[in-house]
Amino acid sequence: MRKFDLRFKLKVVRDYLAGKGGYKILAAKYGIANSLVRSWVAAYQHHGSAGLVRQRGRYTQEFKLEVLHRRAAENLSYRELGAIYNIGNPHSIMLWQQQHERGELRAPQSLPSLDHSMSTKKKRSPRSPGSELSAEDGLLRENQRLRAEVAYLKKGQCLGSSEEIGAAERAQIVLELRHEFPLTDLLHVAQLPRSTFYYQAKVLRSPGRHDELKAKIQAVYAEHRGLYGYRRITATIRRDGHLVNHKAVQRLMSEMGMKSRVRAKKFRSYRGELGEAAPNSLNREFAASQANQKWVTDVTEFAVAGKKLYLSPVMDLYNGEIVAYQTSNRPDFSLVINMLKKAARKCTGTDGPLLHSDQGWHYRMQPYKAALARYGMKQSMSRKGNCFDNAAMESFFATLKAEYFHLSDFDDIEQLNAGLRRYIDYYNRHRIKLKLGGMSPMEYRLRAVSH
Repeated sequence: MRKFDLRFKLKVVRDYLAGKGGYKILAAKYGIANSLVRSWVAAYQHHGSAGLVRQRGRYTQEFKLEVLHRRAAENLSYRELGAIYNIGNPHSIMLWQQQHERGELRAPQSLPSLDHSMSTKKKRSPRSPGSELSAEDGLLRENQRLRAEVAYLKKGQCLGSSEEIGAAERAQIVLELRHEFPLTDLLHVAQLPRSTFYYQAKVLRSPGRHDELKAKIQAVYAEHRGLYGYRRITATIRRDGHLVNHKAVQRLMSEMGMKSRVRAKKFRSYRGELGEAAPNSLNREFAASQANQKWVTDVTEFAVAGKKLYLSPVMDLYNGEIVAYQTSNRPDFSLVINMLKKAARKCTGTDGPLLHSDQGWHYRMQPYKAALARYGMKQSMSRKGNCFDNAAMESFFATLKAEYFHLSDFDDIEQLNAGLRRYIDYYNRHRIKLKLGGMSPMEYRLRAVSH
């Protein structure tokens, strides 16, 4: 068996504590097993450099039973116990466990309590002078504690401060990070007693541990009529103050046979050229730093029972909100000009937004250009035959048709028109956007105003 000296072990441990790699990366770098890196780090964290020196000697029956008693009380692994008690080969603890189960390991007196065992351990095995941490080791240890704190806070940042997170959520975070950082550091950051952690961990491992989460997933899925996939469902549950991992939501949705409804391909139509085209001032810069800075518009068509309905909306690129829209049974000029009048009422001041469209004939008409000038708006048009220049509006149409039109049955145009009003209201007020931090367009705008 290959042997490693103290200098080599210290180098590996210090690389880990300095953040130069995890267990797998360092194991590959130095050509050793992952378990060795994990064991050395744990031993160093509990005993300093002395923990990396192989211990030889015999252990009393009282000591062996103390170790087994702590394992049963705190649900510790053999590796963790080996690090805590500085036992060179954690496999020995497994052999002690087997001996105890066969009745071959008995103590002269009854097994002491956990508190007594821990206090006895502290009195029996004080750290020797040679095991004291050096100044460099102390800095590395402090760096490790800070890394654990940062990792914990990043996991729980969506739920506020640790005081606001329940014990179950804090225990879940600790469980997820336990294989990367010492349990003692994580419990300190989480302000979680060890006994509470083990109780919550046991609950989390119980067969029905996901029942509550499944109920939440089903409620969100039903509320949005199956339009949300696992990402939006995760964001919605987190907004309600519950810590949940998107992979867990995805797995549970798969188990329950839930998935976002398949999107159908959107309808495309050709529009001829009339009048003069405006330059492409938007130039695919779809981000806006404030409301009413950049707007986009277009016209789309719906067909029901042999009749057609046309929709002309205006979207604010700041938050994706539909600020105004107009419907009509005919794609005439009044459809667009009435939409523009409604949108103009949302503008304040004399400096209107940039309004981008494709090169449809409505937007090339002189009355339309005159109305833009009257409202203080600047015109921008996509390049000929390039739908990507108006991708934001095209994306809204695709979402609208996939989530509403193609998933519903209509008896007539009037029913479709009423449903469009309801969907656009839902889209603005309730449908969350991941790029808006899990908020709906209206929530995002109102929060910006309040700040």
